[in-house]
Amino acid sequence: MSVPTANWSYPTAVKFGPGRIRELADHCKAVGIRKPLLVTDKALASLPITARALDILDAAGLGRAVFSEVDPNPNEMNMAAGLKVYRAGGHDGVVCFGGGSALDLGKMIALMVDQTIPVWDLEDIGDWWTRADAAKIAPIIAVPTTAGTGSEVGRAGVLTNSATHKKKIIFHPKLLPSVTICDPELTVGMPKFITAGTGMDALAHCLEAYSSPFYHPMSQGIALEGMRLVFENLPRVYDDANDLEGRAHMMSAAAMGAVAFQKGLGAIHSLSHPVGAVYNTHHGTTNAVVMPMVLEFNRKAIEDRIERAAAYLGFKGGFPGFHDQIMELRARLNIPENLSAMGVQFGDLDMLTEMALEDPSCGGNPVKMTRENTRALYDACM
Repeated sequence: MSVPTANWSYPTAVKFGPGRIRELADHCKAVGIRKPLLVTDKALASLPITARALDILDAAGLGRAVFSEVDPNPNEMNMAAGLKVYRAGGHDGVVCFGGGSALDLGKMIALMVDQTIPVWDLEDIGDWWTRADAAKIAPIIAVPTTAGTGSEVGRAGVLTNSATHKKKIIFHPKLLPSVTICDPELTVGMPKFITAGTGMDALAHCLEAYSSPFYHPMSQGIALEGMRLVFENLPRVYDDANDLEGRAHMMSAAAMGAVAFQKGLGAIHSLSHPVGAVYNTHHGTTNAVVMPMVLEFNRKAIEDRIERAAAYLGFKGGFPGFHDQIMELRARLNIPENLSAMGVQFGDLDMLTEMALEDPSCGGNPVKMTRENTRALYDACM
């Protein structure tokens, strides 16, 4: 077994390798954080890996403050509660520790602690990000404990509006963490359901970026190699929770997916975001459920491209062969067969369709999404 260790400077400073959580306090100090607030989720808060991170901070004189009231699909109420804790504790930076939910909410706390405008005014639309006072964004250190969202190398966070049940992408260049620690040991022992869902999220990011019609050859190459890492390693870590080499490669694939989707996302995400917001489903698992239906929906626009991907990945049969591999991987990981199995109701499909068409991911789909074909696509996913 060979588990890689490396320092990367793309797209931010990434400290990759087993055991590198021990460097946490040093990196906090390097970016000027002397009193960090560690933001994690409720499930992680009581686990040994979180206690170890807090011990490292505490031993370096940085305290052991933690905020964990983070929902699976975090909203502005979670953010307000975190901001209250941050301000009351006199903190000067955020350590985002956990899966996508904790990473995204930690970023929102760092972003909004000293702003005077509502967070919704910073949605990823045009140049709205310029409305924020960049000098008042607190420094961010990111420590992922899953391998899926890639938020640790992203410049945005997803926040659900609790009143409208709509997910919004909040963007600012300074939301890119100053330092990211990718320690695959933190993902060892992750439950099968989370391993599967987060891993399929990474695949969705790579697949949608690769399929996006926009021109970005760098992202195209990263997306293709990211897909290879997922197909080769996700079944390994699903079967063996302690496969550290496989966990390391999945952690790389997650970061690669997030870097690649600068090129664009598409219907997988525009369908799954509303479902997650309304039904509180796991984001990556929802992506996995709709993935093959969206692949077929986009076939006429991406068949040649998918044939090239299939050849690179060693899949026979071109587009149908690639589609079969997606279906086999879903079955191997016990992904639900359709949205009905996740509790989605037919009576909500018109509402979900409208929400999908408003989602910013919609514009990156290779086939233009309309009210008629999006509703038909939801029907297919049921």
